[in-house]
Amino acid sequence: MTETLPAPLPPALTKAQQAHVINILRRAARAEVMPRFRNLAASDINIKSGPNDLVTAADLAAEAMITRALRHLFPTALIVGEEAVAADPSLPDKIGDAPLAFLIDPVDGTWNFANGLTVFGMILCVTRYGKPAFGVIYDPVIDDWVVADSAGPARLESPLKAPRDLRVSMGKPIEEMTGFVPLGVLRMDMRVKLAATLPSFGRANSLRCSAHEYRTVAQGNADFVLSGSTHPWDHAAGALICAQAGGHVEMLSGGPYDATLKSGYLLAAPDKTTWNRLRKVFSFLVE
Repeated sequence: MTETLPAPLPPALTKAQQAHVINILRRAARAEVMPRFRNLAASDINIKSGPNDLVTAADLAAEAMITRALRHLFPTALIVGEEAVAADPSLPDKIGDAPLAFLIDPVDGTWNFANGLTVFGMILCVTRYGKPAFGVIYDPVIDDWVVADSAGPARLESPLKAPRDLRVSMGKPIEEMTGFVPLGVLRMDMRVKLAATLPSFGRANSLRCSAHEYRTVAQGNADFVLSGSTHPWDHAAGALICAQAGGHVEMLSGGPYDATLKSGYLLAAPDKTTWNRLRKVFSFLVE
């Protein structure tokens, strides 16, 4: 007897809904983020967990605007913003049970933003029961975005140019790779061990911004990105976009990423063979 496989799920959002969501990010950037860039008063910047973990008036205002717009369009969806989680840490616990959830990082790379650097972005991911189904990473400085859903290729889009499909880099030996390593976010003993791996690569650094690290890998301009956390607002969209650009994205300990994970390391690479090479280098993180 032939087993009947379940039909694939349709995209979480229609193309029209995807366009609405992208425009919500663009409007929030114009109204709340870019007017504050390099124009923040000292009172507009606050410390969360430490001096390198900041929140600004732009983060708060943009998340509030995005949340209002999403609630209007999707009144039954779960909305989980990074700053809302700071106020209600139980919010991420609801992602796995939600048939439709929106995960928002209103300003990713807040330290860069607060210090006048242009390496920041806005991230939004739609999940179904914790599985990433639509993701967009928006650059408000350039006004372009990388985007993917679970049914098609990752694309680079902008208002004035035709969309371009994205493709990750070709696999290569460790010593030729360029990638992103989250040295500064680990505890000191692991930081020392991770720093010892850096000379193995052609170039390895950190942009202090998941948005641009994932964008760079998805466009084939860097070879890998290793996460130092599993915060879904930082990684769910990037994991989906890199996978839909042809990459191999997997937890360092094994298994797929989903937005319900509370710990571990996520590694995105061009292919399984390259991922395995990198896994050997970083294996001490999960031993």
